[in-house]
Amino acid sequence: MRTRINYLLAMIVTIILGLSSRKFSALLPEWIAENAGDMLWAGMVYFGFRLCFIKRGLLWAVGSSILFSFAIEFSQLYQAEWIVNLRNTVLGALVLGKGFLAVDLVRYIFGIAIAYCLDYCVLYRKKRGAERETDDSRK
Repeated sequence: MRTRINYLLAMIVTIILGLSSRKFSALLPEWIAENAGDMLWAGMVYFGFRLCFIKRGLLWAVGSSILFSFAIEFSQLYQAEWIVNLRNTVLGALVLGKGFLAVDLVRYIFGIAIAYCLDYCVLYRKKRGAERETDDSRK
């Protein structure tokens, strides 16, 4: 249960950082302002997959996150009136985006890679350390 809470917290922090990167973009260096939102969105997707599919491996979450993110980006090529209207809402724009940009695919890969590295170095290792302590106490 603690691991799920950690992933939920990671998602919340990532969402806050993503929204902040848009709200305060004028205060950020141009490179960060242009790229952070999409990278953080993809990182949030990764943490969401880890939260929902905790028993699956880290690389499964990476692959699933890339497939999901790319599917959302390519769906932006579809311009039916109903989905355009949905994208014109705040939540629709945040989740579905507004227009296809190939560079977003690169941003997603970097965001997912960063989330994976954080997961592996912080959350996953912490979990493994706790399991080792439990095993050691049983000896």
